[in-house]
Amino acid sequence: MLRAAFGTIGMLKECVSMSLSNILNNRVRSFLTVLGIMIGVTAVIALITTVSGVSGSLSSSFSSMGAGTLMVSITGSDLKSGLTDGELSELSGLDSVDGITPTVSLSARVSRGGSYETGVSVSGKSPYYFHTNDEVVARGRALNIVDCDNMSFVCLIDQDMVDAFFYGVDPVGENLYIDGIPFLVVGLFSDDGTESIASMLSGSADILMPYTTALKMNNANAVTAFTVYLSEGADSEAAADRIEASMDAMFSFEEDCFTVTTLSGIEDTMEEMLSMMTALLAGIASIALVVGGIGIMNMMLTSVTERTAEIGLKKALGALPWQIQAQFLIESFLLSVIGGLTGVVLGLALSFGLCRMLGAEFVLSVEAIALGVGFSAAVGIVFGWAPARKASQLNPIDALRSI
Repeated sequence: MLRAAFGTIGMLKECVSMSLSNILNNRVRSFLTVLGIMIGVTAVIALITTVSGVSGSLSSSFSSMGAGTLMVSITGSDLKSGLTDGELSELSGLDSVDGITPTVSLSARVSRGGSYETGVSVSGKSPYYFHTNDEVVARGRALNIVDCDNMSFVCLIDQDMVDAFFYGVDPVGENLYIDGIPFLVVGLFSDDGTESIASMLSGSADILMPYTTALKMNNANAVTAFTVYLSEGADSEAAADRIEASMDAMFSFEEDCFTVTTLSGIEDTMEEMLSMMTALLAGIASIALVVGGIGIMNMMLTSVTERTAEIGLKKALGALPWQIQAQFLIESFLLSVIGGLTGVVLGLALSFGLCRMLGAEFVLSVEAIALGVGFSAAVGIVFGWAPARKASQLNPIDALRSI
């Protein structure tokens, strides 16, 4: 039995040697055959690895932009459209809540002198917003409690408003007309200091004013959107549950009156979308692997036809059908694995370059490499089976007669 095992191992070594020799003797044809496998594996590895890197970078960015915050959007009910200042103060007193900043949005006509713009985005903010985003004010001062309590007509503007209405003039201390009402410009703000998930969801604004003033201009008395800032180290899910419980009571336990958005919910949605996109792109790229497998089958069928005399001679000398079949399967397997390994190297190099271009972190995915190599090897075996079986079933007398 041991002798038979050594004999089988020796035979398999000889099959590998003959397969490599046949591949090297037909370099151009072998290269064109493995090209499909190589392109398919390259595409799969590059796509999966790049998307993994981009996903990791996005998760880090989301964490840095939205750590410790919850976003609340209110649709309201028939009896209650939003929350009052007293109810917002009640929510601010909950455990783990550090503070709340309302957001009141409106679109206004802005003018100064003979210049005007319509559809300008205006956002009402509270003093706490500037406390948590201390880098937002580029010049001048932030909005304060007095501004909100008195519904003062003061505002901060961004650089676009400066370029449109204050070219060559210092805007701080000047008046700007918003919907025909003169507002005193008390400062300039920069969008660079507001890179948070809350600002992304609510959209960027060109003008900031006290939220109480914005409510008055909207003819409203209730806040329908606000951001909750949590204490350091607070559990966002537990805090969201407490806020939902309090707001349920405020809305008399009516359903679908508000939505509390947590960072984890946004990340889960993002990861689900990226997973779907990865699966779709990988499926499209896998078509190249199937095309490559068809190319391997075509080459192996051609090889069986060309080596009919060799097969007949081996059978006449006593070679068994499974030995003939093993030889052609090994050759098909080697072709696909060579293409797969080359595709892995090219795919990783391409992914590294794409990650550098996109500014994402390159993450080596062992699963993607295993998938690429394993799938290419499976393609070689599956598509090499029919030619190998055809070779093993050749009649030795007919094969020798064809010489």
